Amino acid sequence: MNIAQMMKQAQQMQKRLQDAQTELANTEFSADAGNGAVTVTCDGQGTFKSIKLTKAALNPENPESVDIDTVEMLEDLISTAMNQATSQAKTEMQTKMKSLTGGINIPGLF
Repeated sequence: MNIAQMMKQAQQMQKRLQDAQTELANTEFSADAGNGAVTVTCDGQGTFKSIKLTKAALNPENPESVDIDTVEMLEDLISTAMNQATSQAKTEMQTKMKSLTGGINIPGLF
């Protein structure tokens, strides 16, 4: 194989990797906690897009008010959902990159 062919293959690989990263950046991952009381959505790069709370997350007797125990519980649920969404995005990124590189671990890629 000559150097021109190698360069062409490297450019094709780079294009596929860029396309995969763009695709992942446009993919949303959602995770919930507390039986759906809190849902967090992030993109494939781990950037958070939204946090949704259902009425189940609020004080069931008075949905207009939230007591301190509810706030602490919501903080824990949000943290859990954020971690799950981030983990999903990271796993998908690693899977996608490994499939594009033929399983070769390229330092700094993920």
